[in-house]
Amino acid sequence: MSNNNFDGDLEKFVKRLFGDKTKKNSKNVEAVDAESATIKKEKQPKNMRKWATSALIITAVFVMAIIAFANLYIVKENEYKIVRQFGEVVKYESEPGLHMKIPFIQSVTTLPKNLMTYDMMQEEINTKDKKRIIIDNYAVWRVIDPKALISSAGTLPNAERRMSEFIYSVIRTELGKLDYDQIINAGDSSRGDINDSVTLRVNELLANDNYGIEVIDVRIRRTDLPPENEQAIFTRMISEREKTAQTYLSQGDAEKRAIEASTDREVQTLLAKANREAAVIIAEGEAEAAKIYNDTFSQDPEFYSLYRTLESYKKTIGDDTVIIIPSDSPYAKILSGYLE
Repeated sequence: MSNNNFDGDLEKFVKRLFGDKTKKNSKNVEAVDAESATIKKEKQPKNMRKWATSALIITAVFVMAIIAFANLYIVKENEYKIVRQFGEVVKYESEPGLHMKIPFIQSVTTLPKNLMTYDMMQEEINTKDKKRIIIDNYAVWRVIDPKALISSAGTLPNAERRMSEFIYSVIRTELGKLDYDQIINAGDSSRGDINDSVTLRVNELLANDNYGIEVIDVRIRRTDLPPENEQAIFTRMISEREKTAQTYLSQGDAEKRAIEASTDREVQTLLAKANREAAVIIAEGEAEAAKIYNDTFSQDPEFYSLYRTLESYKKTIGDDTVIIIPSDSPYAKILSGYLE
């Protein structure tokens, strides 16, 4: 116990003699730390403000870049870009390239610039001769003024619908001027003019109403009969074709008989002429031969008589010929070899 008390008294004695340096040192350290904290507290607001400003600038630039990129649009070669402001069309771009719109208040839509094909529904019309036919046609068209199209029709399907109505009306009028046979006959000149006249008339109607579209060509793909009329038309066509065929056959037979009669007459004329000429030639030949015979045989009458006799033998004596003549006849003497 006494040792412990002494140790404590000694420590107190030393602290009184030399002073409490540990406390001083700790106080000095605390003072330095306080000063450093004060300096840090003074520097920290300045750095924070700088970083906050930089962050705001970077964020603003990034947002502006995003807005700029979001309001860029590309125009391709086969399309129009329609720029609207509060729903109103302010302009349209047709040249390919990169363009920009005003953010938030302008919007961009697209319309096709290339040629398009519109396949129309089959419709029934009446021809000039009061026959009903079903036509199936199509149209090749394009947009030439997007602003006029939107102003007049609003949308592309509405423009197609109006174009279809014009085409049907014009085709009905044009085909109503032709007979059924003229329409179904592709080689008829009237059929060939229909496509051009329909195209021209439809473009006039579209231009009058300023729809901003142009029809390049209208073609009739095919023409059919209504199902209830097909059999009757086919029967009538068969009857007409048979009648026409019979007419051709009758005409052919008549021409055949006429050609045969004419040929027979020519043959008879040629044969008669040939026979006459042949008879003349034969007569002349026989006369010439007789003259030659006379001239020849007159030089030796006995030889001529013998020659005639031998010639008679050729004609009268055959393999089975039996001749009964007197034995003293000259003919028998010659046959028996007696020549004197």
